[in-house]
Amino acid sequence: MDNATSKLLVATPRTGGDVFRRSVVLVLHHDEEGAQGVVLNRPLAAPVSSVLPPWQDYVTDPPTVFQGGPVSLDSALGLVTVPGDHQEPMGVRLLFGGIGLVDLDIPPLVVVPEVAGLRIFAGYAGWSSGQLEREIREGGWYVVESEARDAFTPEPETLWSTVLRRQRGHLAFVASLPEDPTMN
Repeated sequence: MDNATSKLLVATPRTGGDVFRRSVVLVLHHDEEGAQGVVLNRPLAAPVSSVLPPWQDYVTDPPTVFQGGPVSLDSALGLVTVPGDHQEPMGVRLLFGGIGLVDLDIPPLVVVPEVAGLRIFAGYAGWSSGQLEREIREGGWYVVESEARDAFTPEPETLWSTVLRRQRGHLAFVASLPEDPTMN
């Protein structure tokens, strides 16, 4: 498989579990040693102020913490989008395109004027060497192109079907599958 960095992993109907069932994962890094990403469509009930009070007023709606994956749930990642072709703003490490990670230890007012979107994730999704490739071969993930708005959608609950619906061919039809296929 080619490098999946910047792509979306969209869970196939056979993918289960509390975190990955109907999930959409933005791959932040992928190489021969493994892959890391964040689940984009798992908002939690906790407001950002419960873990990072200074950032609450600056996050993109919905203003909650998202469960980024099952790994390191006690750590927070700040995902941002930087508009235009500017250099890396202070406190931001650009990953690809305008997507980057923000240093959540610096004051928000240093970063906020330079970014267009901000989302806070508890934990991340991670795969060891060869694990993601194996899961894709076994039919656990569709790999599709991401769009800038995916990571900051105001309607994360519908992201799985939205991403599938914009694909060509049979993937667009998968978006209309019911939660429980036996009810079809």
